[in-house]
Amino acid sequence: MQLSYLSEPSVLYNLQYRYSQDMIYTKAGPVLVAVNPFKNVSLYGTEYIDAYRNKTMDSPHVYAIADAALREMKRDEVNQSIIISGESGAGKTETAKIAMQYLASLGGGSGIEYEILQTNPILEAFGNAKTLRNDNSSRFGKLIEIHFSTTGRICGAMIQTFLLEKSRVVQCAVGERSYHIFYQLCAGAPASLREKLNLKKVDEFKYLKQSCCYSIAGVDDAQMFRTVTEAMNIVHISKEDQESVFAMVSAVLWLGDVSFTVIDNENHVEIIVDEASETVAELLGCSIEDLNLALSKRHMKVNNENIVQKLTLAQATDTRDALAKSVYASLFEWLVEQINKSLSVGKRRTGRSISILDIYGFESFDKNSFEQFCINYANERLQQHFNRHLFKLEQEEYVEDGIDWAKVDFEDNQDCLNLFEKKPLGLLSLLDEESTFPNATDLTFANKLKQHLNSNSCFRGERGKAFAVRHYAGEVVYDSSGFLEKNRDLLHMDSIQLLAKCKSSLPQTFASKMLAQSDNSISVPYRSSAADSQKLSVAMKFKGQLFQLMQRLESTTPHFIRCIKPNNLQLPAIYEQGLVLQQLKCCGVLEVVRISRSGYPTRMTHQKFARRYGFLLLEDVASQDPLSVSVAILHQFNILPEMYQVGYTKLFFRTGQVSDSIYPICCIITTLECKAVVFSTCSQAMSCT
Repeated sequence: MQLSYLSEPSVLYNLQYRYSQDMIYTKAGPVLVAVNPFKNVSLYGTEYIDAYRNKTMDSPHVYAIADAALREMKRDEVNQSIIISGESGAGKTETAKIAMQYLASLGGGSGIEYEILQTNPILEAFGNAKTLRNDNSSRFGKLIEIHFSTTGRICGAMIQTFLLEKSRVVQCAVGERSYHIFYQLCAGAPASLREKLNLKKVDEFKYLKQSCCYSIAGVDDAQMFRTVTEAMNIVHISKEDQESVFAMVSAVLWLGDVSFTVIDNENHVEIIVDEASETVAELLGCSIEDLNLALSKRHMKVNNENIVQKLTLAQATDTRDALAKSVYASLFEWLVEQINKSLSVGKRRTGRSISILDIYGFESFDKNSFEQFCINYANERLQQHFNRHLFKLEQEEYVEDGIDWAKVDFEDNQDCLNLFEKKPLGLLSLLDEESTFPNATDLTFANKLKQHLNSNSCFRGERGKAFAVRHYAGEVVYDSSGFLEKNRDLLHMDSIQLLAKCKSSLPQTFASKMLAQSDNSISVPYRSSAADSQKLSVAMKFKGQLFQLMQRLESTTPHFIRCIKPNNLQLPAIYEQGLVLQQLKCCGVLEVVRISRSGYPTRMTHQKFARRYGFLLLEDVASQDPLSVSVAILHQFNILPEMYQVGYTKLFFRTGQVSDSIYPICCIITTLECKAVVFSTCSQAMSCT
């Protein structure tokens, strides 16, 4: 933003004015702010891609960010990352696709770029859902790492996913939908497939009808199903495998319709043999008898004695739902694995990469459960990465290079991260500890948190099972109901063995992976047998994935895009200033603007500056040191002293204007490069373009 006077009203007005003109992108220091238009805008396509590639257009845009990442990757030979963040409904997924389209256009030619783009409809179908805030909400995190050859051509890619919201498979709120693929399959499956899978209408499946929401305005689920199958063809998922995938999707839906009958006075049950149970058995490739055993009985080993426990109605229902969630989550993981195989076959990673991170935004609802707890923890980690690169490291570099700099204070979030990660008395450690006790409940977990964490400034105990965390983005009250169950993510060995016995290949594949995870896990007390050993808890597995993600991002040069939701109605031309201001504060954009304008965001070493522009000097400077040459260049071109500082190793340049009377010096380096290009016979000319 080239604002002479920085204040909340001026920033808000600037964004609102640009938004009203369909200029949805604004640069805030080094950060691109993208305001969701909730409509199609004419800012994309071949004409715009060519304009940004050829530098005939330089206004803020996702294309400009992607172009900068590509150029810096080639120039500096350093991996890049584009980190896209924002609340649910702010437009992160679409922004990620736009960035991918630009990279595919510039790095294309091998055909792999088309495959990469076609992963989007598949992952959205199986991992996105309609929520109250967003018609196409990603219920998982995604990092796509695009690999480039030494010549700058795309030569492969790899996708990593995080924390799929499994609970949505069996239950979602009124007005929301489960995953898109359920509705797409029911609406778009051809007659032969429909008959083979015994599909019903969406409002006839119990898992789907509980939310009373079956469609999305303006979305044709049948057409989307055809788009998904076409994308599967392009990423080389065979017709046979596609049918197996859809059989698993149908099996999950039919599992929700499997019911039980009470067989004795102790409320023990067996499954009812009807259309639902018979269809599930057929789709999985198992017998009705094996399905009944897995859902109505539990085999345990106590003191070297094998015991069979009959399940009550509540236990059998939970077992059925756990099986449905595990089958769907395993299917999602399998699809990602198949996509990665397709994107890497025959491709050599000889060059560098650009990673695009599209991860769930900070969430705060009327009721916040385990999923929001994990999502907001991830956002806390990403916020520190943002702070570290834009605040901490910037100020550390000024100090190390001897720049005259008045340190700017900013709000750090290390205390909140300590609340989550501290051992042995952090939120994650206490959650895992309580998960190991057989008699623990959500209430005992909440009480344990209050007992040990009340002295932490970022924690506040609430009545009953609730507790509050003061995040960087604001305070969130969590309801601990279901925390222990979701963290344990129980799937008993009976269910795994059922999948292993199935004739269908996919259930067998799922079971093999589950058994492999169990073999490498540690037993905990709440499991009923040694064979039922528990894999890593969901929270610990997620923490491990998150740390791996942060390590990967730390090895890259980051480019940040902050997506903003202008209204909660998901309608165009509505700009709610209070909502926008809250998001700008929550994600640190106002801090970025303030610190960036007071700092020196453009910098270059003395050696590089002298080597690149020294030939522009009118006098011979061959014998002079790089520092002297650099200073001579600045003096020759009358660069205002207040627009730069000379450090021990680098030159630091301001951006923007410092008052109404000073001409913007936001393109000092560009100006010098333009002058350099005039000297076309110079050996430096090509490297200056």
